[in-house]
Amino acid sequence: MQPDRYSAAASTGAVVVFVDMSKQDCRRSLVPIRTSVFCSVLQGFQLLPMAQVTEVNVPLIGAIDQGTSSTRFVLFRSDTFLPVASAYHETKLVLPKSDWYEIDAHQILHDALECIETACAKVANPDLRAIGITNQRETIVLWDKETGKAFYNAIVWCDNRTEERAEHLNRSLPGSVKRKVTRKSGLPIHPYFSALKIRWLLENVRGVAEAVQQERCLAGTIDCWLIWNLTGGPRNGVHATDVTNASRTLLMNLHTLKWDSYLLNLFDIPVHILPEIKSCSELYGHVKLDIAAKGIPIYGCLGDQQAALVGQQCYKPGDVKCTYGTGGFILCNTGEVPVSSRHGLLTTVAYQVGPNNPPCYALEGSVAVAGGLMRWLQDNLGVIKSVDEIEELASSVPNTAGVYIVPAFAGLYAPYWDPSARGIICGLTQAATKAHLVRASLESVCFQTYDIMIAMQVDYPKAHLKRLRVDGKMVKDNLFLQLQSDIAFTTVVRSKLVEGTALGAALMAASGADLYNFKKSDLAELWNKHNEHFEPKIKSEERDKRLHLWKKAVEKAMGWIDESKVEVSDLIMNNLFSPCLIGIAAGISAICFLHFGSRKCR
Repeated sequence: MQPDRYSAAASTGAVVVFVDMSKQDCRRSLVPIRTSVFCSVLQGFQLLPMAQVTEVNVPLIGAIDQGTSSTRFVLFRSDTFLPVASAYHETKLVLPKSDWYEIDAHQILHDALECIETACAKVANPDLRAIGITNQRETIVLWDKETGKAFYNAIVWCDNRTEERAEHLNRSLPGSVKRKVTRKSGLPIHPYFSALKIRWLLENVRGVAEAVQQERCLAGTIDCWLIWNLTGGPRNGVHATDVTNASRTLLMNLHTLKWDSYLLNLFDIPVHILPEIKSCSELYGHVKLDIAAKGIPIYGCLGDQQAALVGQQCYKPGDVKCTYGTGGFILCNTGEVPVSSRHGLLTTVAYQVGPNNPPCYALEGSVAVAGGLMRWLQDNLGVIKSVDEIEELASSVPNTAGVYIVPAFAGLYAPYWDPSARGIICGLTQAATKAHLVRASLESVCFQTYDIMIAMQVDYPKAHLKRLRVDGKMVKDNLFLQLQSDIAFTTVVRSKLVEGTALGAALMAASGADLYNFKKSDLAELWNKHNEHFEPKIKSEERDKRLHLWKKAVEKAMGWIDESKVEVSDLIMNNLFSPCLIGIAAGISAICFLHFGSRKCR
């Protein structure tokens, strides 16, 4: 595909359908979906090895968890919500240019269907009552509603191709307009969010403008794409999304939970291509499967980070969780009132349990590169052969030998919001080894998390930051969690339930199916007995020294590709590291020191 001009055909990947996809037949119909024909139409893929069939005597709840690095389907018991079976497919990123990140939308659909088939085959006569969907947020797809064919690959959340457009808007729009955008949406104008990605697709992909005029074009985040296809596709598929995903587009009004005409006009996006906005827990439609003649209802939908908040049982204002996936995401429940940030955080919808209940809001800080940095060490540098080597290698040295890494591959997110930043490695000496580089990579994620925690404490003093609940693929690494505890000077709590994101989607689906009640849940008490805690061990002097050097490294990374942008970024840097905030941070550290006691810090 030529990077300077784009054809209507975004991909040629195989999809589970009733036609020969190698011929790119435009009839990508997905209903009725019959598990009995899955294997016969898969092209170029093998099913995962079949596990021993499990007997389960209670109704099951399924969750599709579509993330940046993988697609999975998990089956949970409806009584204890423990997982009983799952299937997994790694997601392949398409990188046509530097800072451009794409995914084949049809491949995502194919993988989701295959995972459903594989997981259900591991349970004898599964009584699947409901399905929930959780997904990578902001990632956007445009497709033809008559053929079901995507006009172009899905543009991923971390894609930075619209940086110049965002920078132009931020420089040209009056401050009053930018503040109005943030008041309405909770978000700054930035390439991260969906609005500018949609605008790029409308302007640059052949056939889209015509399809919009003919009202054949549909737009949506990954949840919306999956729901539309699973519920019928061109045959009356449901075009809908939920409030959490909609709140990440830069187009939804946080207060009305509707598409906002002011924001739509500002970004010149027609409302008729956008989906209906629903709550996180209600009926979306039915997926036709052989195990249920009437179909399996989709009862739950929410973005992956909000799903992790629910899965971690963060139901009270002040509850905080951090998920370490491809990126790192800290969310703090702020209750039924949205809290505006003055220090680079985002205001977003946390969840809405049913259309008749008020939404719950959250403050969020996003780290663009977390687990993605470990994959970079493996795939790009060849420093490690597998991410499974990270803990052992990083533990082989006592420190980073003065090495600091700022992984701003596509700019820095919260609390800096500098798309012109670029990744750097500094502090290198001849003594540095690959072990020091790996340890510095782990610490870089911890430092970025701490920066967000400080901003969150100032914006929302009720945030319970003495305990940080964590989940995601990186949390299996004990050294990483100890480093996070040391750098943030807080207790890090790891749940034994590793499927936190999928669990959140399952709980929402179960609530919609009347199999779970959020107000009467006792799951937190059950699970908390099995949590693991990591306490700070570092001396405060050593911690302060490392934080100082981290700040220097961040300053060097910011404004890297355009010196004229440093002034804009410096406003954020000076605000975050102002004497006032440093004093507050020091106060927080002192309180934590008294809380943990000097003995634990030696």
